[in-house]
Amino acid sequence: MEDIRDLAASDLISWAIASFQREFAICTSFQDSGMALIDIAAQLDPGVRVMTLDTGRLPEETHQMIETVRERYGINVELIVPDVRELESMTTLHGPNLFHREPALRRLCCQIRKVRPLERKLASMRAVAFGVRREQTDSRSGFEKAEFSGRTWKLHPLADWTAEQVRQYLDDRDIPRHPLYSRGYKSIGCAPCTRPVRPGEGARVGRWWWEEDTAKECGLHVNADGMLRRRLDILLEEVVSSVPVASGRLH
Repeated sequence: MEDIRDLAASDLISWAIASFQREFAICTSFQDSGMALIDIAAQLDPGVRVMTLDTGRLPEETHQMIETVRERYGINVELIVPDVRELESMTTLHGPNLFHREPALRRLCCQIRKVRPLERKLASMRAVAFGVRREQTDSRSGFEKAEFSGRTWKLHPLADWTAEQVRQYLDDRDIPRHPLYSRGYKSIGCAPCTRPVRPGEGARVGRWWWEEDTAKECGLHVNADGMLRRRLDILLEEVVSSVPVASGRLH
């Protein structure tokens, strides 16, 4: 058998659908790469599962894209939401806009709203495909198309695609684009943490723009390291240990 890491995008998704059926899903925030993945997968299996992280701070336009996917493909998008107890603990300790104060607190917010909810979801999945591409950031340049973690395959079918290839695919298939692209956004996440970029600026400049000399990552695909990782671990333990005992300790 050909190494799955060498498969073209449609062949890799086809392999995942055939191998894992309902234990496979597309996970996307409905940016261009994610919409291309949905379209490729829906042609192979109209009933393919599509999931998204609803952090509680998404722009309304992202919720509009959920409805767009429902209307175009007949897919009921599954929402992955934060644990309300963790969210309550974090915002009580650090406030709702903690992400502005230091990179570790911003990463903590991403952990509670994105990383930990996805980890819990992945425990029930055998394979999940993301729209990550190698050219997006230096920290993603070495990504394989398929990586095995625990019991779950993390797939990046478009890892070797360029932004132009993605746009061409969307144009050829007349696929709807996220409304914020037309307003100058190039990378779209939570509303408070995303802004439009000026002509000539890189896509990730619009993410967490108040941070300097830090990787523009949330922790879903690239982990923190060094002192930032140690500080984040301390903050996360503080949040988890502050969850009311009556609600049960978190693991």
